[in-house]
Amino acid sequence: MSLDLDLAHTALVLIDLQNDNVHADGAYASFGAAAHAEAQDLQKHVGQLLEWARASDLPVVHNHIVSLPGRAFGGNNAPIFRMIGPESLRLGSWGAQALEGLEPTGDEPVLIRNRMSCFNGTMLDTLLRNLGVTDVLVAGVWTNMAVEHTVRDAADHGYRPVLVTNATSSLSAEWQTAAESFALTNIAEFARTEDVVTRTRSA
Repeated sequence: MSLDLDLAHTALVLIDLQNDNVHADGAYASFGAAAHAEAQDLQKHVGQLLEWARASDLPVVHNHIVSLPGRAFGGNNAPIFRMIGPESLRLGSWGAQALEGLEPTGDEPVLIRNRMSCFNGTMLDTLLRNLGVTDVLVAGVWTNMAVEHTVRDAADHGYRPVLVTNATSSLSAEWQTAAESFALTNIAEFARTEDVVTRTRSA
């Protein structure tokens, strides 16, 4: 499959590619996160996307979910928020840092938040609109949580979301399949990394 992209109006949005979420020594490795990321060859595919985006002079926006020390700032109103912190993904810790090799460079901002969607509590929408972005390539973790929330919000905000499926991972293949086969089929277009880097239209 080739992907029709207008690169003058496209951005790459990367979600929660942090040590605790993906690394074999991370806080959520025991949940299956590291194993599924390895099965997806996540770091290789995201690295290819980053290399292509930078060579194509596309905006790249990194997003990190963090827990804040002290009070329960993340809330406990939903199970997912009770999974985060107090030590996992703690702001400033190794676990909250970007995966080695996928760190931001140059003018690539890192937006931090403590909600699922990267549009919730950040400048993401403002930054994309200021750059005239209409098409949003989405990659990162976890596919059926933060990635899914972000893709839904991207559509609701009027963007064309493209989920790069093999540059995402979750806690298991079953959860990945749930997002790709059911939840997001009417929300996003799907592509693979190789579809993106061999896109046919550049203007």
